[in-house]
Amino acid sequence: MQLRFILLLLCAVMISCKQQQKQQAAVNQNPPNILFIMSDDHAFQAISAYGHELGKLAPTPNIDRIAKNGTIFQNNFCTNSICGPSRAVILTGKHSHINGFRMNGEQFDGNQPTLPKYLKKLGYQTAIIGKWHLHGPPTGFDYWDILNDQGNYYNPEFISGEDTTVVDGYATDLITEKGLAWLKQRQGSKEPFYLMVHHKAPHRNWMPALRHLNVYDSITFPLPDTYFPEFENQQAAAEQQQTIYKDMFEGHDLKMSDGYGSTELAHNPWTTDFERMTPEQRNIWDQAYLAKNNAFYEANLHGRELAEWKGQRYLHEYLATVKAVDEGVGKILDYLEETGLDKNTLVVYTSDQGFYLGEHGWFDKRFMYEESMKMPLLMQLPGVIESGTTIDALVQNLDFAPTFLDLAGGKQYANEMQGTSFREVLEGKTSDFKDAVYYHYYDYPAFHMVKRQYGVRTKRYKLIHFYDDIDTWEFYDLQNDPKELHNAINDDEYKHIVNLMHRKLDSLQEVYNVTGKEFKTTPKEKVDQAYEGFKKLRGTPID
Repeated sequence: MQLRFILLLLCAVMISCKQQQKQQAAVNQNPPNILFIMSDDHAFQAISAYGHELGKLAPTPNIDRIAKNGTIFQNNFCTNSICGPSRAVILTGKHSHINGFRMNGEQFDGNQPTLPKYLKKLGYQTAIIGKWHLHGPPTGFDYWDILNDQGNYYNPEFISGEDTTVVDGYATDLITEKGLAWLKQRQGSKEPFYLMVHHKAPHRNWMPALRHLNVYDSITFPLPDTYFPEFENQQAAAEQQQTIYKDMFEGHDLKMSDGYGSTELAHNPWTTDFERMTPEQRNIWDQAYLAKNNAFYEANLHGRELAEWKGQRYLHEYLATVKAVDEGVGKILDYLEETGLDKNTLVVYTSDQGFYLGEHGWFDKRFMYEESMKMPLLMQLPGVIESGTTIDALVQNLDFAPTFLDLAGGKQYANEMQGTSFREVLEGKTSDFKDAVYYHYYDYPAFHMVKRQYGVRTKRYKLIHFYDDIDTWEFYDLQNDPKELHNAINDDEYKHIVNLMHRKLDSLQEVYNVTGKEFKTTPKEKVDQAYEGFKKLRGTPID
């Protein structure tokens, strides 16, 4: 009886393996479509598939579907945690100093080789819809319909060709609808497609869809236990300007009114987001916020209680903004399944970087600390990616383009890229990929005044050098100090490991052709001017 059971089990395994081999052969013969969905500033903590407490209270069931159908990455990192540079890395498979786009506000060189250009050579139809943010028209795409600059949440401007058009509606919904429309118009096409659906959400200033304005009002979200940090031996962290309860604009960011019974916003230096709303939209908005803003003034909060209230309001705004993104992902997945496209489509969901949801007291990103550097990444492709799996390998956005090209049958085009294909990791053939990843952030002085920094991360350790108007090193044992609270750079027990990390850093900088020009500093007067300018922009906090 036992022998018979074992034989039946072996037969089942063999049949399953043969089916997988057939599916894999089909993928190799018919290059997969690639649907690349990317949000802006979507923290992995806010995706329920990652198991964080916030995700449990504000679930993302549709994004989670991708993990159930495929895999979820636990160690995916960006090379430079800021919007435009991350996008440039994804397009080129090259670090910021090689592709030339180090900081927001620079212009991307559209003449250089990019992923969509190579995919076109392989017979793909290519399109991008939504946020571009690389200052200049997209190149390498058969079709593009992009937000003007950062874009606005309500009634945004879209640029297509030479035309700029204000489109009525909510940005997340519009980008989803435009993505679906492009997919539907190519029904019957035999060419594979590469479609980038890029959301503005949940970028600052976190304006939810009208239908979601009160969606989480009954929930009290947990604030991180690092919400009131000490920053011992962490100079760069102490000098930043992205603390929720100090640096957020009460009106623009937190949607607070200027007094009891008022619908006028408190400090709101950037008026465009609200001014472009229609009277009908604004009325719904004002009615949704009036009672809860009145409740705030009635509570008469100060000090620590006020700081916690601001953190709570931020989480409500942010997570409610994510909800429309998740709904949009669900609509696109439904369409793929209804048409059978899901059978041969690589679906990717990611963000351009991570984001702080109160950790260290912060919002935004930029730092090499985990919440900023770690990007969510979920993928599905039947026959290649086993459903319900988890990948622990170290990967980066640098590796996306080589991986997509490998799956598309154009591995040779990635030879000039600095990233590496992780196809074999996806296929479950190996779990061994990189032993370390390199990071470099340049955008200083700029919003939030986060110092320039570079460093290396392995599975367990992290070494960071903050430079420009400071010169400090930080080292973390991520196994013993996962929240990165103790800078162990001078701890004797880690002396040998720190030396090894310095050597690994030097090695990566050599491999990636990092030269001395990447470490230039800013004149003191320019830094002082920036601090003064941002102080004036901040205005007087409500305290």
